[in-house]
Amino acid sequence: MTGPSPVSLANATLADLPDGVQRPRYDRSALTPGIVHVGLGNFHRAHQAWYLHRLMQDGLALDWAIIGAGVRTYDAAMRERLVAQDCLTTLIELDPAGTSAEVIGSMIDYLPIEDGNGPLIGAMTDPRIRIVALTITEGGYFSDPGTGAFNASHPDIRHDAEHPTRPRTVFGAIVAALKLRRDCGHGPFTVQSCDNLQGNGAITRQTVLGLARLSEPGLAEWIEGNCSFPNSMVDCIVPATGPKEIGLARQLGIADAAPVTHENFRQWVIEDDFCSGRPDWDRVGAVFTDDVHDFETMKIRILNAGHQVLANAGELLSIKTIAGCMAHPAINALFNKVQMEEIATYVRPVPGMIPADYVDLIERRFSNPEIHDTTRRVAFDGSSRHSGFVLPILRDALDAGGSIEGLSLVEALWARMCAGTREDGSAIEPNDPLWDALNKAALAAREDPHAWLGQREIYGDVAGETRFSQRFSFWLERIWQDGTGAAIEAYTGTASRAAD
Repeated sequence: MTGPSPVSLANATLADLPDGVQRPRYDRSALTPGIVHVGLGNFHRAHQAWYLHRLMQDGLALDWAIIGAGVRTYDAAMRERLVAQDCLTTLIELDPAGTSAEVIGSMIDYLPIEDGNGPLIGAMTDPRIRIVALTITEGGYFSDPGTGAFNASHPDIRHDAEHPTRPRTVFGAIVAALKLRRDCGHGPFTVQSCDNLQGNGAITRQTVLGLARLSEPGLAEWIEGNCSFPNSMVDCIVPATGPKEIGLARQLGIADAAPVTHENFRQWVIEDDFCSGRPDWDRVGAVFTDDVHDFETMKIRILNAGHQVLANAGELLSIKTIAGCMAHPAINALFNKVQMEEIATYVRPVPGMIPADYVDLIERRFSNPEIHDTTRRVAFDGSSRHSGFVLPILRDALDAGGSIEGLSLVEALWARMCAGTREDGSAIEPNDPLWDALNKAALAAREDPHAWLGQREIYGDVAGETRFSQRFSFWLERIWQDGTGAAIEAYTGTASRAAD
């Protein structure tokens, strides 16, 4: 016998959801918008949208509902799926102790995706919108990976400067909307980055002002004097959605075309700098502080850089998930040795947490077998993630005269991964916006390791550090000669311990 058919997710069917599935207690028809969020991926729905939903469950923040948006053609597919189910999302918490589901309703619309971004500009011009939030990936802020400076020469930025009323980028749309708001007397809004960038608010400010100055310097002055760009740290492991996750939602009795799975941990630390008000997210667990930097550093270096320690090794050894990497003795030893000897050293404690304890927390989270977070997802866009997460630690270690052995091996593993084949001979499909250049450099580096470090747009001045270039060359040559597993074991000593 088969069970009852899953309930198609929609406003009209909320009362029909299976017992045990939490759902909105508030009247969604009474919600009004206060936030436009650009980049409606899984992370936003499991994190920021969830915090807002929790406030709404308590009868609060009903005038802060989210309007979703995107600026790329591929966003249209997500819009179609979400609009068809009244912008509701099923969140499925994966924990070894059990699985639970919750339907959230804090998002009320998703704007059409159009050339020139007219609908997005129009929505942001609405005076009810007081926050424009972003999850557009670490590489989406038009900053130079080597220097961190605003990249005014990028073709999309040049286009937006020359065609400010029909921009291609989210930043062009923000500048266009702020111009209209200024001219109409509607006042500013807060631009809130929720991406994994050190100083994400400062980087967002740099990009918005840099673009505005190219088209209208007076507008840039108005934005600088009126808008705010709070820094924040966000944290929750949220795998990509595929047929397995959709099937899991159906097993739980819900027909959701875009469910989100996530771990049972969330953290959101925010600088309290909002020019036009904000929801009281602190009532549901967010932390407001004037010192986001130390929280950011701890998370970005130990978690995000830790992901890069694992993912390239996992790809090369054909290990599908991050939990699988943590279960692999040599990769687990690599993770712990690099973390304790070369990463945690350059992390300050924060209230309630010292770096060594945070390493233990991250190890437990990464090891959760219920979270099927793929090595491919974590390895994606390494050109941004190594630049943003790993290389700043390497610079600190070089300046301090500390150990760089493990970090050099991590960079060599990335270079070997970008050669495009695993140890078993299978192909690694392109997995970076700069894949063609990375692949060319990686293949050349098999004979000349300096061909990889010559990518100055990634390595900048670090490439000229003799101590790093020597250790990188040593490890890359070792990987190509003896294999990934043998190189990792040589670093960690796992092979000799196994022999004992």
